[in-house]
Amino acid sequence: MKRVLIVGAGPAGAALAYILASRGVPVHLLERQRDFSREFRGEGFQPSGRDVLHQMGLGARFEALPSVRLASLAVWRGSRRLVSVDVPESARDNVARIVSQPALLEMLVEEAGRFPHFRLERGVAVRDVVREGGRVVGVRVERDGHEEELRADFIIGTDGRNSVLRRKADLHEERVPQSFDILWCKVPLPPSWRPGHSEIYATVGGACLSFPSYDGTLQLGWSMGKGQFKQLRGRGVDAWMEELARAVRPELAEHVLAHREQVSHPFLLDVICDRLVRWTAPGLLLIGDAAHPMSPVGGQGVNVALRDALVAANHLFPVLAADGSPEALDAAAARVQAERLPEVTDIQSIQTRQARFLSGTGLLPRLLMASLPLLGKLGVLRDFAIAGDRRFQGVLRPLRLAV
Repeated sequence: MKRVLIVGAGPAGAALAYILASRGVPVHLLERQRDFSREFRGEGFQPSGRDVLHQMGLGARFEALPSVRLASLAVWRGSRRLVSVDVPESARDNVARIVSQPALLEMLVEEAGRFPHFRLERGVAVRDVVREGGRVVGVRVERDGHEEELRADFIIGTDGRNSVLRRKADLHEERVPQSFDILWCKVPLPPSWRPGHSEIYATVGGACLSFPSYDGTLQLGWSMGKGQFKQLRGRGVDAWMEELARAVRPELAEHVLAHREQVSHPFLLDVICDRLVRWTAPGLLLIGDAAHPMSPVGGQGVNVALRDALVAANHLFPVLAADGSPEALDAAAARVQAERLPEVTDIQSIQTRQARFLSGTGLLPRLLMASLPLLGKLGVLRDFAIAGDRRFQGVLRPLRLAV
C-alpha cells in the first residue's frame, strides 16, 4: 500500500484523510494550527456538502454537531424592511445550515484516528516541497523550531487559499477579479432574536448579513469595496463598529454598539476567486481552496472542498491500494482535476455574477432592489430563500463515493 502525506487539515484534507485511512491507506496529516478554532473558518453547510459526509458514513455524527437551521429571512434597507420570508419546516433541509467547522474537523480527525495507519500532527508548518528527479517526494517542515524533511509516495495539498504548496510547486492560477472584501465578526445574540432568523441589509456598494451562529452569538458579515477597510482599521475598532452600525436597522445598531466591547473573532476576508491552471505536478495534487479559492457568495467553499475530497478518494485509492507506479498516481491525480474543474468553474461563474448584485452597482441591481416588495408578495423570494443548493443545481454534478 502506498503512503500519502496530506498538508492541511481543513475540510478537504481531513475528509480525504478519513476516507483513505478507513480503507487501509497509511496517511500522515499535517496541520499548521494546534487548535482548529484559532483561525476563521466558514460555517455554511449546504445539502451538497452534508451529502458527502453522509456518504462517508458520518451522517449521524455530523447531525449531532453544534448547528443552527435557518428558518426565516428579512431584507432591509436602513430602517425599512423590504421583505420577510419564512422557510417552511419541510424545506429547511434545503437551506444552508450553520455548523461549527472546528467541531467538524475534530470529529473527522477523531474518526480517522480509529485506524492504525492514520497519523495527525498539529503545529507543523510546511516551508517547501522536496523534489527528486523533477518529482515532488516530500515536504520540508518546521516543527518546534527545528526543520526536517517528511516523505511519502504521494503528496496532497489541502492547505487553503494561501497554500505554501501551490507557491513552492510553481502552480499558476487564473484569477477572477473581485471588487469587495467581507469583514466578519460576532456579537452577543440579541434577546429578542427569533430562532433561525437571518437578515440582509442593502448598503451603498455592498451588503451586511446577520444570522445566529451555533455558539449562541450573532454572526455579522459586512461586505465593502476592496481597500475600504484599510482606511477604517487605522481609526480603531470603534470606528468600524460605528460604520457597521450605520448599515443595519436602528434596534440592531443600538445592540451592536452597546456590545462593542464583546465583539469576537473579527476577521477581514480578502475575497479571492481563482483556480489553478494545473492542480497537479509530478507527485503532487492540490484540492479545495489550495487549488481554487472560492468566493464566499452562496456559501459554497466548504461544500466544494468536501466534494473534491470524495472525487480524489475515488481516483487515488485504487492506485494507492494496488501499489501503483508514480505515473499511475499522477494520471489518477489528473483525472481528479478533469472531473472537478467544470463544476468549480461553473460555480465560480455564478458567484461572480451574484457578486455584482451584492455590490449594488449598475441599473439591474437597483431595479431588483426596488422590486423586492413585489417579488415578496408574488412568492418569488420565498422560493429563492428555500432553494439552497438548487441555485447551483444546473452545475452540481452527481457524485458517489465509489471506493
